[in-house]
Amino acid sequence: MYQIIELSTTRRTELIDITDQVRNIIQKSKIRNGSVIIYVPHTTAAITINENYDQSVADDITNVLNRLFPHNYRYQHSEGNADAHIKAALIGSTRTIFIEDNEILFGTWQGIFFCEFDGPRKRKVFVKIIPDSSC
Repeated sequence: MYQIIELSTTRRTELIDITDQVRNIIQKSKIRNGSVIIYVPHTTAAITINENYDQSVADDITNVLNRLFPHNYRYQHSEGNADAHIKAALIGSTRTIFIEDNEILFGTWQGIFFCEFDGPRKRKVFVKIIPDSSC
């Protein structure tokens, strides 16, 4: 089974820290060791892991992606969101993270970010916890 995190984004491009929501799902599961799969079922959104201590890192990521893949470029895709599809394809729709002692196994400054590239929209993130077979 999986849990769903529901989000309402407010800008066309933004990174939203969802670490606490994922952490709460893991803690409620009482799974001691295993992995968590985080999946975004949208073709113009993504999921990534990066520094969540300093907001300027997320801002830098979105600013550079917007410069590399501008919204108003002459893409062939006619819906006006080709840049969002490209950004989502590059960042990716899935991340797998280890769970140890009912906690996310992270580096010091890491966090989980939902990446919106075609907002504002209502979005979903699927979170599936898989226990180690020995648990």
